[in-house]
Amino acid sequence: MNYDVFGVGNAIMDIQVRCDDAFLTSTAIEKGIMTLTDDARQQLVLDALSDHDLNFCSGGSAANTIVGIAEMGGTTAYACKTGSDSFGKQYLEEMKDLGITIEIEQRDGLTGTCVVLITPDAQRTMLTSLGVSSSLDADDILEAEIAKAKYLYVEGYLFAGDSTKAAALKAIELAKKNNVKIALTISDPFLIAICRDEFQALIEGPVDLLFCNEEEAKALTGLEDPIACAQAIHQHCDNVALTLGKNGSIIMHENEVIPIEGFEVEATDTTGAGDMYAAGVLYGVTNGLSWHQAGHLGSHAAARVVSQLGARLLDPLTIEEIEALLSE
Repeated sequence: MNYDVFGVGNAIMDIQVRCDDAFLTSTAIEKGIMTLTDDARQQLVLDALSDHDLNFCSGGSAANTIVGIAEMGGTTAYACKTGSDSFGKQYLEEMKDLGITIEIEQRDGLTGTCVVLITPDAQRTMLTSLGVSSSLDADDILEAEIAKAKYLYVEGYLFAGDSTKAAALKAIELAKKNNVKIALTISDPFLIAICRDEFQALIEGPVDLLFCNEEEAKALTGLEDPIACAQAIHQHCDNVALTLGKNGSIIMHENEVIPIEGFEVEATDTTGAGDMYAAGVLYGVTNGLSWHQAGHLGSHAAARVVSQLGARLLDPLTIEEIEALLSE
């Protein structure tokens, strides 16, 4: 089977919970960002949440995007590493049920987890223990699978570890070799401080489509105006998708600034907004939509996901809804 998109990223079991700002303060967790932790620290936080309602869902940034594409009707595959525990089994079963191909077998150890703390202002704060996900390496990347795809989608978080970075770079190398287009998401502003040169080299080299948010674009370029940021990146990268939260997004394609409107919704949880936006754009550009249509679809999908709890759409977009959106 050929794929619209082949993703490479972490396999993380998301554990979503509502809490107040006082909880973040009491546990010394910095609000609004993703912080890496270890299994012991993660367990302490979960113990402190024992009186809260927890929601479990297989995730990871690139995984959320791959799931979104699959639920829109696209064909996808994913390279990730899961543990031999119950979370790993649940993760692979959920992906299989969605028709997502995963060729890498479980290995001994714990599956990665991410505690997603959602405060009343809909901000999400993530505490991530990577588990065996951090052991994904270049040997796990299969050329024959990547060669089947129209696009490779690489998660920026992979560049935080030596082994996972090697896997990402191997995937990019094989995609370029097989004329598969390459999309990269920055994933988090903190990565720019430690991976700026590598990201810049990829943007100036093999990457065909860069996904980033406003904060990441400013950190990457040193500029303040979002359009100026997008144009600066576009000097080196064929296509840029820069998200602006509730204000929509900017897409750069063939030297054209394509403004994409946002959708007014009551935000419940911002987890996965960027991931779902990327799903809409990638589904669109691999299924014959224009860049404006793809951005419109991404914007709508992102708005829908922030109006609910969790990074997986509880009510996925149907083909009929997608067609109706594109006719507006």
